[in-house]
Amino acid sequence: MKKSVFSFTIAATVGLSLFAGSAAVSEAASISDLKDKQNEIHNKRSNLKSNINDANTKINNLHGQQANVKSEMKRLDFAIGDTNAKIREKTAKISETQGKINQLQGEIKVIVERMEKRNNLLKERARNYQETGGMINYIDVLMGAKSFSDFIDRANAVAMIMEADQELLKQADADKKELEDKRAKVEKDLTSLQEMKSELEQMNKRLSSQRAEKNKLLSKLVLKEKEVHEGKLALEEEGQILAGQEAAIQKAIQLEKERQAAAAAAAAAAKAPTPSSGGGSGKAPAISGGTFTRPAAGVISSGFGTRPGFRPGEFHYGADIANHASNIPIVAAADGVVIRSYYSNSYGNCIFISHSINGQVYTTVYAHMEARIVGNGAVVKKGQQIGIMGSTGDSTGQHLHFELHRGQWVPDRHNAINPVGIVPL
Repeated sequence: MKKSVFSFTIAATVGLSLFAGSAAVSEAASISDLKDKQNEIHNKRSNLKSNINDANTKINNLHGQQANVKSEMKRLDFAIGDTNAKIREKTAKISETQGKINQLQGEIKVIVERMEKRNNLLKERARNYQETGGMINYIDVLMGAKSFSDFIDRANAVAMIMEADQELLKQADADKKELEDKRAKVEKDLTSLQEMKSELEQMNKRLSSQRAEKNKLLSKLVLKEKEVHEGKLALEEEGQILAGQEAAIQKAIQLEKERQAAAAAAAAAAKAPTPSSGGGSGKAPAISGGTFTRPAAGVISSGFGTRPGFRPGEFHYGADIANHASNIPIVAAADGVVIRSYYSNSYGNCIFISHSINGQVYTTVYAHMEARIVGNGAVVKKGQQIGIMGSTGDSTGQHLHFELHRGQWVPDRHNAINPVGIVPL
């Protein structure tokens, strides 16, 4: 068995009392005492209902928080999609800008080549001026005119040559300015490209941050959902335990009234219990004298206490009875009322029975059964079949895990006692 059987805190269970056919009844188990215990359970159920209402409020709040988280996750999904669209847009612009840069670089190359040719032409003229005397040569041309008409023609020719030289200089200046403008534009485009790349990198960082936040929110949502389900299950199981106990004690009160009304007949019936073997190939154990009888036929495969080598540090709160035959009956160890009959993840098919013996309340637990044949609130007799041995829940092989508690069953099982010496195992 696992050390922790239930994930919830159970209010202290109330011991149930006498049943029809009991041989003797102590004063502690009188109708008055049973009613006191019933009232105690009722008060605990009322407190539990209040706790359940508080838990429901918390659950509703958690559901609201979950809805907010899901809404935030939806917003993040849209934000991530929008960011990706912007990234694609920036990538396209970067590609377009890079194309323009490549085109400008080609134009700049043409301008540079044109400037080099003009510079070479100007340099050639300058050399000619130096070799022929520059402007002095132009004066000789003018003075060599044969007539006024020839002078005018020569003057116009000189002016055209000088104007051509000036045009070359202007074109050189214009090309130079155009080159500077082109370079400025290229530098601006490069700066814009760098800014877009930087923005893209920032978007990627934000995207990564958003995704990390989304994962964080999702983890919180999963954790909160788990807590909600566990808390709800705990409250429901606790309520079922208390409801079963209250119903059982009500039966015990009725049985006690019947016992007092017909004490002689009930005493006679108690002396001759008729257990059921359940049929099949298995046999029920013989009913022993005394208060308790053996709950199943078989051998003790594990006793009460620590079990070195099995699960280190685990305490075994009961005794295991193993039997590999089929259809082995499980019987009630004593007269009692079934507190709960259900399937537990750890106990498997299990039954809790409350007994009142000479004023002392005992609780027995029967776990890992293949089948249960009595339900909540059933009145059972010592030796009566309540189930069939199996290997359900947290079990490794067919056996009965049997627990005996002096008093109520509680989650930490501090009331568990070694059944050996009390129950004939």
